[in-house]
Amino acid sequence: MNNIKYIIWDFNGTILDDLDLCLDLLNGMLAKQQKPMVTKKDYLEIFGFPIKDYYIKAGLSFEEQSFDDMSIEFIKAYQPKSFKSKLHEGLVQTLDSLKLKGIRHIILSASETNNLIEQVNYFGLTRYFDYIVGTDNVKGLGKIDAGLNLINELNEDKSRFIYIGDTIHDFEVAEALGVQVVLYTKGHQSEARLKEKTTNIIHRISDIINYIED
Repeated sequence: MNNIKYIIWDFNGTILDDLDLCLDLLNGMLAKQQKPMVTKKDYLEIFGFPIKDYYIKAGLSFEEQSFDDMSIEFIKAYQPKSFKSKLHEGLVQTLDSLKLKGIRHIILSASETNNLIEQVNYFGLTRYFDYIVGTDNVKGLGKIDAGLNLINELNEDKSRFIYIGDTIHDFEVAEALGVQVVLYTKGHQSEARLKEKTTNIIHRISDIINYIED
């Protein structure tokens, strides 16, 4: 075991396998505007942050409905349906194994804090995490600021953190926080896109155990 003390976990796409749900909701929004559907392959190539830019790439327009209203509508549909999604395979066992090794777990998500906590509680994960950090909005904004506040509060050497996410934005967040990053390939962006940013790639959540020990 090396110097790692904290793992910062992204939630959507990294802990929770909600890719199919998000794709279904996107296509529902596109159908409402009578726009062409998006395939999963296309989704993995266009999804990203800011969310508004991703919506535009998907073909959505904001002429009849504002982005803010669309964000609220999305979350109202997403939140209850998310409880039918599954955790990624091996997630709980990996959390258990690392906790036994003295690793402390943190969630850092672009999700609104109350929605995030509701999901974490529903899936029985609360006991694993020392900190559950979300944002104050439903537009996917503010993750970097929330992370910086947490890092400053913990006041630990940044070499003691590793961040796990599934998007280029997660790479950018980790870079802004000044911590190591590992990107997971079974989330919301294609492996090829992730590899444009880093070679620190895992294909299974449990791979993080060997990554840390190496």
